[in-house]
Amino acid sequence: MHYRSGFRPGLFDQQSIFIPGGGGGLGRCIAHELSSLGAQVILAGRSIEKLEKVRDEITEDGGRVAGIYTAELRDEKAVIALIQRILDSHGRVHGLVNAAGGQFPAKLKDLSLNGWNAVIENNLTSYFLLSREMYRQCFEEHGGSIVHLGADYENGMPGMGHNGAARAGLSNLTFTSSVEWAASGVRVNCVIPGFIGTTGLDRYPESAWQGLRNVVRKAPINRHGTAAEISAAVVFLMSEMAAFITGIDLRVDGGIHHGRGGFLFKAQEGSSAPAFNGFHRDETAELLKD
Repeated sequence: MHYRSGFRPGLFDQQSIFIPGGGGGLGRCIAHELSSLGAQVILAGRSIEKLEKVRDEITEDGGRVAGIYTAELRDEKAVIALIQRILDSHGRVHGLVNAAGGQFPAKLKDLSLNGWNAVIENNLTSYFLLSREMYRQCFEEHGGSIVHLGADYENGMPGMGHNGAARAGLSNLTFTSSVEWAASGVRVNCVIPGFIGTTGLDRYPESAWQGLRNVVRKAPINRHGTAAEISAAVVFLMSEMAAFITGIDLRVDGGIHHGRGGFLFKAQEGSSAPAFNGFHRDETAELLKD
């Protein structure tokens, strides 16, 4: 069984795409789909074991992983060296999907400066460094496409204020870089997932599980999303079909940003849009299996 993509075969033939965070979560799914469409993918992350697992999966499915790299993506010197090594080893890179990151729940009054800095560095600084260096060392001369994975921040993020600040900064980074780098043939966009039913939900404390199960009741499409639905948005923005799209936040969230109604109208219960499950190796969160 192979990835069931909605895009045409060979869409990314002869292209190399770098995916920091490709060793797990949404990055793993994106790597599988891009590979199934002909891309040569290059993966980076913190865990060599996870990267090796994804490499072996993609190879087994008939795709190609050109290389896997571990690096501290929050460290400027490490990122500069990583991009140089990738370009020296594999030649031109055509696209960058920033899928690394991490956060933890904490109220602002309980949040240490170290905790604040760690999340800002994970979810904003690393994205900036990777984008800047890919632009400086490759995209400024050859062009390319960048897609970030962000998170919705516009209505605040109680319990995750550090993450909300980072993600707001990421959207602004997207807008600014899309203007500054457009003359070099570089497009920059950001995909903002809603609540996606992958194993990443299981990392939250059990006290939050019931809330994570029920939160989708606030969305017009009353269910959790799938990794393949996020990947499809990323793939579209990376593709030639999106050649006139840059500097956008694309929400893939079942409409939760808009809610299920106001004081005059409440949406009916139920979901009118069945899920798209194209990722043949997807793993559902344990908290959603009951």
